[in-house]
Amino acid sequence: MPHLTKRSTSLLAATALLAAVAALPGCGSGGDRPEARGGRAAAVPTKAAPAGLAGMPPVLDPKDVYAADRPGRLSAVVKGFPSRVYVPNTLSNTVSVIDPATYKVVETIPVGAQPQHVVPSWDLKTLWVNNNRGHTLTPIDPATGTRGKDVEVHDPYNLYFTPNGRYAVVMASLDRELVFRDPHTMERRHTEPVTCYGVNHADFSADGRYFIVSCEFSGELLKVDTERMKVVAQQKLPFQGAMPQDVKVSPDGKTFYVADMMAHGVWVLDGDSFATPGLLPTGKGAHGLYVSRDSREMYIPNRGEGSVSVYDFARKRLTKKWWLPDGGSPDMGGVSADGKVLWLSGRYDSEVYAIDTTTGRQLARIPVGGGPHGLAVYPQPGRYSLGHTGVFR
Repeated sequence: MPHLTKRSTSLLAATALLAAVAALPGCGSGGDRPEARGGRAAAVPTKAAPAGLAGMPPVLDPKDVYAADRPGRLSAVVKGFPSRVYVPNTLSNTVSVIDPATYKVVETIPVGAQPQHVVPSWDLKTLWVNNNRGHTLTPIDPATGTRGKDVEVHDPYNLYFTPNGRYAVVMASLDRELVFRDPHTMERRHTEPVTCYGVNHADFSADGRYFIVSCEFSGELLKVDTERMKVVAQQKLPFQGAMPQDVKVSPDGKTFYVADMMAHGVWVLDGDSFATPGLLPTGKGAHGLYVSRDSREMYIPNRGEGSVSVYDFARKRLTKKWWLPDGGSPDMGGVSADGKVLWLSGRYDSEVYAIDTTTGRQLARIPVGGGPHGLAVYPQPGRYSLGHTGVFR
């Protein structure tokens, strides 16, 4: 989120919403299948699964899109890279580089104005710093830590890559555009205007044929056809003042989760039907979504209350809640290559948190620059990157 203003919402409104969405599809209620409404499911002829996005490497396991992300399963491309945590400081216009072995900042890299996220490229060779108000991308070589020459890109709030590696997709938040660019040169290839406000986060379906985008400032979701580069569906979230943030698909590829910092929970959406989602309350200011290395759990930092909720995919419910000692503002981040540490930026507190993923214990609290946001833990396991702070397949 580019602005650091804290907002609050009415408890009564949230309570009323939860009652209203209890019957909505997406929260383990069976969706809108006939049997879920008390009717009989009609017999459906068996047919072959639709083909995936042309040129996309097939998932290793049809039941788990994150199968390539197991602990230590590093691509040959990144095996020689030093393990680092790259923290964009939006108020300081720098990137703090942390050595995770010592919990110390080992370098501070000057970048452009208001860096929002550090994004691994599709081919894993480059880290792109999104300088939102500087209208540039700063490349960093993760093998050496060397800063490259800035590339002019207008309004790069966030950055994704199509699963076949054909395009980079710039989330131009204030421009109200999805801009498809060459993934190496960042030359513009196609611009898709949008009518919502504040496009910021996304994730792709298991077959890569579409992706779901959150629109922070208008409380909406988009469904985008990857091949056609077109918005094919749009909906307003059923909560007054909704501010959707991070988006993540479930391991089985059937469900999308969307964190909402004003609804204080996670929307649960059937991506194929794009029906109205249900809300899973997690905590005040729900913001990021990170999947564990065994694909069993999802970590949900609640920025407004200094906690992390843990969601169990198989049981479809929250099982744990970890509280940061002395409070904090856990925001965006990622999981270490071995899966043992969750790294999160402290958005309002100029710090970074290292959290044990087994116990939830805080391992370290590291001072960094002002307004730390979308930090990237790198390298991570996976064959290629879909962008953001590290979404790998």
